[in-house]
Amino acid sequence: MSEAAPLPTLDLQACERARLSRDARFDGLFFIAVRSTGIYCRPVCPAPTAKSVNVRFYATAAAAEAAGFRPCLRCRPELAPGNDAWQRGDHVVTRALKLIEGGLLQEQPVEELARRVGVGARQLRRLFVERLGAPPIDVHTTRRLLFAKQLLTETRMPVTDVALASGFGSLRRFNAAFAQANRIQPRELRRHPHAGNDDSLSLKLSYRPPYDFGAMLAFLRGRALPGIECVDETGYARVFGTPQAPGWLRLSAWSGDEHALRLQLHCPQPAQMLTVVTRIRRMFDLDADPQAIGAALQTTPQMKALLRKRPGLRLPGSWDGFEVAVRAILGQQVSVAAARTLASRIVQRYGVALPVSIAPGLERLFPGPEALADADLRSLGIITARAETIRGVARAVLDGRVDFRVEQSLDEFVERWVALPGIGEWTAHYMAMRGLSHPDAFPAADLILRRAAAEGDSLLSTRALTNLAEAWRPWRAYSVMHLWRSMSEPAKRPRATRKEVTA
Repeated sequence: MSEAAPLPTLDLQACERARLSRDARFDGLFFIAVRSTGIYCRPVCPAPTAKSVNVRFYATAAAAEAAGFRPCLRCRPELAPGNDAWQRGDHVVTRALKLIEGGLLQEQPVEELARRVGVGARQLRRLFVERLGAPPIDVHTTRRLLFAKQLLTETRMPVTDVALASGFGSLRRFNAAFAQANRIQPRELRRHPHAGNDDSLSLKLSYRPPYDFGAMLAFLRGRALPGIECVDETGYARVFGTPQAPGWLRLSAWSGDEHALRLQLHCPQPAQMLTVVTRIRRMFDLDADPQAIGAALQTTPQMKALLRKRPGLRLPGSWDGFEVAVRAILGQQVSVAAARTLASRIVQRYGVALPVSIAPGLERLFPGPEALADADLRSLGIITARAETIRGVARAVLDGRVDFRVEQSLDEFVERWVALPGIGEWTAHYMAMRGLSHPDAFPAADLILRRAAAEGDSLLSTRALTNLAEAWRPWRAYSVMHLWRSMSEPAKRPRATRKEVTA
């Protein structure tokens, strides 16, 4: 498998400038370790600036901890946004990191991780140490311990539940690992300044500025499914889980001047909590690096102007891959509003009704592929061809012909999906953009994109738009959001709905 983008390397001079200026745009892109204190920090740490001779820079928190440094209690490295540069492209390390973030090492050994990315376990460890400064298991452990540190600091969860939520099946092992990494016992860290008064938790989710949360909400609000999602001017809420153990979440702006969102979370199964938080970070694109994205997109005058207008526009993901696949099929050749209406009918007919509404407006779960594989969708007003495509996709998901595995490349994903009847390039790329949050997905056949990129009454051909977009790699999905947004403004109303063009 070819490597689509090089793995990042640290520019030590840029790191030093960011450290001295406490530049929030570099938060999470590297970590600062101070030899005189044995502590590592974020670039935004408010502590007095250490002397340069005592400073070392690390690309990851795992590397800093592997070198013997412990996380700072003031800037709290567990709050730093992730660095999605490590998860861009098809490098072995990139694909392995996606699997680690997806929780594979929670129940599987490193040998299985290596098998999934096509190398030996020894080679994978060597690559991780060379690129990240720590082997895979250390990266996995650091991720869990930093999440545990956040839960201990911000919530009233019992330590036993914190251990489960952060992926430790044994309280004894959790206490030992936490004490080794932080030089204190878990109970010594209890602060819970943001703990709620009910059975929900309140967590801070940081991002690198700028971040246009309003635009993200507007995009999701136009597509929200009643009963499953509630989106208003201030936040996004959703139900998730199973009928036996449903949960809910709400994401809103963080009060104050910090670059963060507030996640209010009710998760009845602690062991799922890290997965839920990871998923919501991906859905809201909280780990994106606006500087890197802007540098690639501003190579054309039109995109440069759009970036100046909305520098914080992000890529809206989705909660579930199958859900976005159904919605993408319903969106073929119809407006967003019409697709939402059809999807709402599916939810009302085939969605799983919860015994009780667990939060206002949240009362159903989206139907799984087993519920739609033989569903009578024509009675809902869905045309025959599209109904058959949805049923075919449901069967393909059930038998494993297609999936939303995070480690697959964009080309592999598109190739497998377009092999299904009724799925063309537009649908496959849209699903990759929303379902995989793939930053380079690009539905070039989209009529609105072709009109927006033409900057006038003309219409670019699919090939011409594809050629133009080569300059925007590997961030073409962000160009999609900018171009769609430009055409949704009053001065440039589209005269046609988005449409899939198949060969």
